[in-house]
Amino acid sequence: MNRQLTVLFAAFEALLVAAIGIAVPLLPLTLLWGIQYGLALDWSVFWRAAADIWLLGHGVDITMTLDPTTAAQLGFPGAGTPVELTIGALGFSLLTALLAVRAGRRVAETRYRVMGLIVSLSTFALVSFGVAFSALHPLARPSLVQGVLLPTAVFAVGALIGLRNSRALTGDAPTPVRNWLGDRSLTTRTVLTTGLRGGAAAVAGIMLLAAAVTAAAIAASYARIITLYESLHTEVLGGIAVTLGQLAFLPNLVVWTASWLVGPGFAIGTGSSVSPLASQLGPVPAIPVLGALPQGQLAVGFLGLLAPVVVGFLVGAVLGPGARRELERRELVIVALIIGASGGVILGVLAWVSGGTAGPGRLVDVGPNPWAVGAWGALELFLSSLFGLFASLRRPRKADRPQR
Repeated sequence: MNRQLTVLFAAFEALLVAAIGIAVPLLPLTLLWGIQYGLALDWSVFWRAAADIWLLGHGVDITMTLDPTTAAQLGFPGAGTPVELTIGALGFSLLTALLAVRAGRRVAETRYRVMGLIVSLSTFALVSFGVAFSALHPLARPSLVQGVLLPTAVFAVGALIGLRNSRALTGDAPTPVRNWLGDRSLTTRTVLTTGLRGGAAAVAGIMLLAAAVTAAAIAASYARIITLYESLHTEVLGGIAVTLGQLAFLPNLVVWTASWLVGPGFAIGTGSSVSPLASQLGPVPAIPVLGALPQGQLAVGFLGLLAPVVVGFLVGAVLGPGARRELERRELVIVALIIGASGGVILGVLAWVSGGTAGPGRLVDVGPNPWAVGAWGALELFLSSLFGLFASLRRPRKADRPQR
């Protein structure tokens, strides 16, 4: 493939990723415009709404003022006061990243990989700017700078992962990290790789349990959720649009559940708290999926706190046999510290990106406290993985250990 074709191919891949992401909110909104509103309204209203949703899903802050009718229907106070929405629907970021991984792999199959990557990033940034600029409105004004940088950053992460993991680049190609590790001793390499791998595996396990708990909570609260749907008095298309919006926030809900399992929990408005021991909720917006929130004290809520402990212990037990063949006891403690620290950082970052300001009034504070989640997660994973590392297979005799 020559240079011109590579440029066109990379640009098309970036355009395709952006188009799919924007089409997810735009399609149901366009159907709503045509069927329920009979083409009576200006379609640009629905385009701006889709653009705002897509931008918000990538972490772009939007200064918004709700009209009194919408605010009263959703239960938001202070409708006339402009508020900066900072909470992102992580489903759109996840979709962009996954599609970008595919795009990166396809670009890696071309002859001019670096040029293709630069072209795809530039194209995606240009599209992001166009979307953000077209969405500017006195009632909803996204940040132009963030509208270019944040979606492009999400796309870049996915594209780089796809480029690096493509079959065209697999092998022992040197990287700065690999070169740096190669200059370290065997003990240092083992400590770092085992600790970082364990931290990532622990967070993955916690998120898997959180997804299962989220699904169980939604299933158990099915009747309450249906009641909230009926209270909105939406038509069929309106109900579909509400459902798609909630699906976009599903990754946020999973992260909030993970914060609940770790211990600090999360908030749905200033002064509220949802934790394993008790829930203190004030007025909650009439969003159907919020009907799955636990009410009052939970008799067995403390069992949720066992999830990160069990996951950390299992990670330590699985990594222990390999680590104990090469490391001393004090070095295993360092491994556990790295597992706890890396896992806590990842949990804290996830908690940070999943929360923010979701509306006026009490809704300026929605989501978990990232510092509390990161600190509690680090402590729990450190202690539990330490027990797992020492509880694994019998330590081999000194004569059986490999020489360093």
